[in-house]
Amino acid sequence: MQKYNYFPINKSLFLFFIQIAKNSFLRSNHSGNYYICCSIESLIIMIHETIKKNGITFGIITGLTSVLITSLIYSIDLNLFTSPWIGFSNLALYLIIAIILLTKTKKEIQNTFTFKDAFTTYFISALIGIAISVVFNIILFNIIDPAAKDTIKELTIKFMVSAMEKFNAPAEGINKAIKDLKENDQFSVTGLLKGSLSNIVFCTIFGLILAAFFKSKPSSQE
Repeated sequence: MQKYNYFPINKSLFLFFIQIAKNSFLRSNHSGNYYICCSIESLIIMIHETIKKNGITFGIITGLTSVLITSLIYSIDLNLFTSPWIGFSNLALYLIIAIILLTKTKKEIQNTFTFKDAFTTYFISALIGIAISVVFNIILFNIIDPAAKDTIKELTIKFMVSAMEKFNAPAEGINKAIKDLKENDQFSVTGLLKGSLSNIVFCTIFGLILAAFFKSKPSSQE
């Protein structure tokens, strides 16, 4: 049985990729034996130092901003956690931070600011910001003041019922929504981690849009 019986049509293509892998990740010594090349250029895709620096810096800024906002709301009035205006204001603030980040990075990079560069810059920042926010919320609502999350849940239920009644939602729908909220603790460790995954998905989509906007245009369009 031949070695590539499972890929009879693509054997030449398979060998082509094997050769690319050898050229990219392996080096041969004088005896003809191959060894793994541990140089950064061969093993990972290089990330521009400015991208890493700004991504990390603005990620910390984003995370600390989230911590500050949560702390202020917690200190002033827990009802603000259910305020749509607070939610919209947060989105606007994070958008401004992202625009400043990408504008600054694009200006500092001397070469072309590619789609990948723009997305990587934002995504590094978003991941760090989400991580800081989640860790703080876990500590605040599960260690420092676990009772606060129960209060917020009740306030959320009241707000949701009021909003659904204004839109003449059927009683069955309201009751189901109340049941779902009571069964799901959004501020538990599990709830916060699940929420962070949703935030990462949202930030990925948001980052793709921003990257398309901030990437350098072809020289013919500039």
